Amino acid sequence: MKGNRLMQQVTAIFSIFMVIFYLGIGIYFIFYSDLSYLDKPVRVIMGSALIFYGLYRAYTTYIKIVEAFFTKNGGDE
Repeated sequence: MKGNRLMQQVTAIFSIFMVIFYLGIGIYFIFYSDLSYLDKPVRVIMGSALIFYGLYRAYTTYIKIVEAFFTKNGGDE
């Protein structure tokens, strides 16, 4: 279905932006001290969790992009 493939492509592109968001917020938590009201260990734990989730999401997004853009049937069986 053409509409389903288009929706998969839009979702894959949105996922790219979410990966950038999660990685960016994680790096911000760890390396920038503007969040002085949070203790350093809390910032590092939250930032690390966001970075690991961003990496996981990057892997799943890569799989989605390959299915949506580079397969003949767009992942439909």
